[in-house]
Amino acid sequence: MISFGLPVVFALFLWWFSTGVILYLDGLPRATHRWTMLAATLIMAVSLAGIAALRDDTSVSAVYFGFLAALGVWAWNETAFLTGFVTGSRRTACPDHLTGWRRFIFAVEMIAYHEFAILVGGLLIWGLSIGADNQVATATYFILWIMRLSTKLNLFLGVPNAPTSFLPEHLSYLASAFRKRSMNLLFPVSVTAGTLLTGWLVLSAVADGASAFDAAHYTILATLTALAVLEHWFFVLPLPSEALWNWGRGSHDAARDILPAPLPRKYRLDGDGPLVRAIARPFANVKK
Repeated sequence: MISFGLPVVFALFLWWFSTGVILYLDGLPRATHRWTMLAATLIMAVSLAGIAALRDDTSVSAVYFGFLAALGVWAWNETAFLTGFVTGSRRTACPDHLTGWRRFIFAVEMIAYHEFAILVGGLLIWGLSIGADNQVATATYFILWIMRLSTKLNLFLGVPNAPTSFLPEHLSYLASAFRKRSMNLLFPVSVTAGTLLTGWLVLSAVADGASAFDAAHYTILATLTALAVLEHWFFVLPLPSEALWNWGRGSHDAARDILPAPLPRKYRLDGDGPLVRAIARPFANVKK
């Protein structure tokens, strides 16, 4: 039983903990982000070296290290994106009047560099794993990539519960590419495909003749895929999913708390507030 339970717990913990850590770090003051990126780059370098070292290792421990190494490379992409270092050529909100393909292209331009970085990361892992007996890192990264792409497309097409609160202040413009809809045509395809893949991985893990390596390998991938499907369901079900990472989002709330509160309207010098009218009144009859 431990051959199935341990991979599940391992994947669950890393999914929850790594997400919270990245959320916390990208919500810290901007001056800290360069150090965060340096740490993420070192982790990625160690992860790539580990993938190369484990390429022909088919022990159970190699499953966990391969999975962890793939997450290390993936974490670099997530950190680079959420800290604002690698996003896209567009850093402004999507205009409301854009529709159809023009809106889609605008949204792609917001994240194009990030998508290219993900591609490079995948190619590096694939290149290090060509012909290898241990393909855990490649499969892990591929599942993360496909399911995250599905997430982005569903957010673009529209869901009821877009996770805008997870965006740091410097990326708040990305929310303009999200739509709020009760459903979109891609969503049922995404969750159905993800569920079928999860089922196939579970069956592969418990199949007769499956080695200890295969059981751990397929179980950890099945857990990852199931979690990705669960994240999709968070978009449409009224569940307090954000509470899972309140400890990580604390830095976002702290950053908002230190921003100066807007002045009451009567004291503001914009528009035609009472203070502006009072100042302008003596000059109302002055000839130009």
